[in-house]
Amino acid sequence: MNDYDRIARVIRYVDAHQAEQPRLCVLAREAGLSAFHFHRLFSTWAGVTPKCFLQWLTFSQARGLLCQGESVLDAALATGLSGPSRLHDLCVRLEAASPGEIKSGGAGWTITAGFAPTPFGETLAAQSPRGICHLSFVDSDRKVVWDNLKQLWPNARWQRNDAAIQRLLAGIFGSTVQTEACMPLTALVKGTDFQLRVWRALLHIPFGHLTTYGQLATAIGAPSAARAVGSAVGSNKLSCLIPCHRVIRQTGATGEYRWGAVRKKAMLAWEALAADSPDLNPKLIPAEQND
Repeated sequence: MNDYDRIARVIRYVDAHQAEQPRLCVLAREAGLSAFHFHRLFSTWAGVTPKCFLQWLTFSQARGLLCQGESVLDAALATGLSGPSRLHDLCVRLEAASPGEIKSGGAGWTITAGFAPTPFGETLAAQSPRGICHLSFVDSDRKVVWDNLKQLWPNARWQRNDAAIQRLLAGIFGSTVQTEACMPLTALVKGTDFQLRVWRALLHIPFGHLTTYGQLATAIGAPSAARAVGSAVGSNKLSCLIPCHRVIRQTGATGEYRWGAVRKKAMLAWEALAADSPDLNPKLIPAEQND
């Protein structure tokens, strides 16, 4: 069992026993570790103690009630989840694949791909000559997800390089960001015009902040299209890079996530806490985003 699996198991337990406010020894037992080792592992992963993390999850559960009468986004900001002066964690320029590129299936390209560990489990990422073209969490057999990835650009030449992908993702998940990782990233996506509008709007949700499907629909000028926005959010193939996990329901419930509701809750809690911890919040240089 890797570190994220242990954390996810504890989050599931907390969700099921929220009212009991389980003690450290109970959470440690659920993770299969001693209290000492669990406390150290959890504090390293989240940047705060298990107790502080539990308090955040408790607040998250109560947010639906707190948000009655005002928007979820305003309520989240009012609670101090993130200061208004926080910069975006990443500056991503979203590029749409051209019809010719899609038709060719990546012919003439060399795409570098590989597996890399993150605080939220193992990922599979790929970088094309036009930018990062895939980033997903791996929850099944490696060979299966690798074969599925190759079908996205069937005529490209594929090169596996786990070390290169780990360096690439250091600027997204690492707590210590090197200078070369602070440069804006380019992402290449396949999508409809509507999907691109939604994905670009997602890029404007800062680290540690939240929005709702309805607010996202309003942001792209389609206030009556919240359901279609939800579909576009769910079709995002670049986990974390396009932060679809920062969209929640109007009621305050975190809702579903392409890579698992527990993972979404872990990511939201980690970001909310990291936003107030300079050691965890990646200090990447902001730049203009070309919509």
